[in-house]
Amino acid sequence: MNPLITLLIYTVSGAALGSLMLLSGIPAAPLLGSILAAGCLSISGQFDPAQWPLGTKTLLGIGVGTVIGTGINRETLSELQMIWKPAILITITLILTGLFVGFLVVRLFGIDPLIALLGSAPGGTLGMSLVGAEFGVGAAVAAIHACRLITVLLIIPAVVKYLSPLFGVEINQ
Repeated sequence: MNPLITLLIYTVSGAALGSLMLLSGIPAAPLLGSILAAGCLSISGQFDPAQWPLGTKTLLGIGVGTVIGTGINRETLSELQMIWKPAILITITLILTGLFVGFLVVRLFGIDPLIALLGSAPGGTLGMSLVGAEFGVGAAVAAIHACRLITVLLIIPAVVKYLSPLFGVEINQ
């Protein structure tokens, strides 16, 4: 099949399920839906792997970075003045935990240390996949992060919703 048609099929299916997932009320539903749709299509074997035009992933990375960056403003910086200590603690803890889990996975399952360390690193799927691609293990790292991301997007919002009353926090939905 023509690679552009295949890419269009993946894009339309991701957009369709991502849009449909908006009705679910799950946080980040469009992201989760598009990952599930494209992943299921790819796994099915009915379509060739998507052949993204050269530079597409870079442009998407720039777009995602820009969206995140525009969320940083003076208000964010003033919040950071109050939360910088927890931010540093969380960052250091995540890095150390990622390293520990990565080495543990190597020992328990014997997988490539590079895949284990990048797969357990605290980072976004896109960012860590791009780093993995530079080392020749991008697909495996992307698979690990996609599993993590899907699981986190499904479980954490429910946990937060049900545990928030214990902390006296009201979640509006």
